[in-house]
Amino acid sequence: MQRVTRSGVQWLTRAAVDGEECRNLWRHNPRAPYALPVGEHFEVLVVGQELGLETFGQLRRRRMPSGPVLADWAARQIGFMLPPRSRGSFHRVLAEETSTPPVFRYLDADAVLVVPGPLTLTGDRYEWLCPPVGEGGPSSGRTTAVAVMLAASADLIARAAHLGEVELHEAR
Repeated sequence: MQRVTRSGVQWLTRAAVDGEECRNLWRHNPRAPYALPVGEHFEVLVVGQELGLETFGQLRRRRMPSGPVLADWAARQIGFMLPPRSRGSFHRVLAEETSTPPVFRYLDADAVLVVPGPLTLTGDRYEWLCPPVGEGGPSSGRTTAVAVMLAASADLIARAAHLGEVELHEAR
């Protein structure tokens, strides 16, 4: 069970179009997901589940900053919440790391993100892998870390898949 801190809830509700409505919903049902506008308070990198979980795991093992990370298990997607105005920096670092970037979506202004409630349980459709614990504010280090580990994780997954294909072919 991942739990959002009080200051994390405050940050999320400040991002809501109607913060009071969001607070009231979560007061009555802390597991309820809520749609937040993207752009002003955060941006989001969305990747497939396998790549997202590998990237998140690499960030955790290396004690690199990830910021809030959420899963949509039904859509099989992982979202990394990044500081506002990170798009340029993210793309620049990713281009430096790889000439073949993995498939991803980058959400900023005019997008909406469904976030888990402050208290999620295993089995919920939306779940925090790393909940917001405070202000999700600026951190160029976080954007760089996510971009670098995304490229490294995509490469690792591709190499592992290739190795599996080679072993399968040799076994025949």
